[in-house]
Amino acid sequence: MSWGRIRGHEALVESFQSAVRRGRLAHAYLFAGPQGVGKRLFAGELAKALLCAHSSDNHLEACDRCPNCLQVEAGTHPDLFVAGRPEDSLEVPIEVMRELCRSFNLKSARGRGKVAILDDADDLNEASANCFLKTLEEPPARSVLLLIGTSPERQLATIVSRCQVVRFAPLPAPAIAELLREQGVDDPQLIQRLARLSGGSLGQARALADPELWVFRRKLLDDLTDPRPDSVALAHSWMRFVEEAGKETASQRRRAALVLRLIIEFLNDALTISLGGTPKPAEPADLDALRKLAERTGTDRLLEVLERCLQSEEQIDRRVQLVLVLEALMDTLGQKL
Repeated sequence: MSWGRIRGHEALVESFQSAVRRGRLAHAYLFAGPQGVGKRLFAGELAKALLCAHSSDNHLEACDRCPNCLQVEAGTHPDLFVAGRPEDSLEVPIEVMRELCRSFNLKSARGRGKVAILDDADDLNEASANCFLKTLEEPPARSVLLLIGTSPERQLATIVSRCQVVRFAPLPAPAIAELLREQGVDDPQLIQRLARLSGGSLGQARALADPELWVFRRKLLDDLTDPRPDSVALAHSWMRFVEEAGKETASQRRRAALVLRLIIEFLNDALTISLGGTPKPAEPADLDALRKLAERTGTDRLLEVLERCLQSEEQIDRRVQLVLVLEALMDTLGQKL
């Protein structure tokens, strides 16, 4: 049935089943964990189970056949409300939050309660968060609010204090590999590579499957490991590649972060060699370049460069101006490598 779509979070499914059986379902939950591990899918399946005509206090599971389930799947159920940050915005606007709260506070249309899913809870600004607080403090009867974010630290303390935090761990590599096969990836070597590089995120594994990303990675690393890299040209090349992802800032940041993740993995492999280990590089052709880089750069400088890359990764996530992040990072890499 419905919960069969959830992989790697079976213990969380059981915890919600138990909460319903004991009559201890909370009115608000914050789903916290890395992006792409299935928090949004879990929220949708939970909403469907709560609104299903055949679900009961003893058995929280959607039938996937009743009109309620079909409407939840189609996004048309009158007691399910979904909101999030618009693609072209850096924050959840207060207008979006006002509409969510207004709709959520109306009387239940089907009498089984109401469910609201707030995506991008990390991106609430002060105004939208304060608007949401009243609904959190005085929710409608038989209602459940599901907030989706990455970490409680990214939320206002007043919001976290009114939610039960549910932590989602990264998916194990075998689960990622199985899901990739189910989604049509049939190259065994590519599956293993993506599962290892994904960090437990199916979303990241799918994004990393983009062939253009690997072509750009090869060129960038060849230029970067040159004894005299042109850091300005490299930054401009990276920015052009990022802009090809589309006009939306969010799409460009995702592509920049993917490239940076591949650079970090490459540098981690070089560090492993410098410490006397044997890495499993993303591409076998990397091994010679990794050995040369490890010998030329040394452990201490590799650690410095990795620390700088991690700082840049956080800056991208925090929406520092992208071109400045890439230029500063390439300048550091050009000097250190």
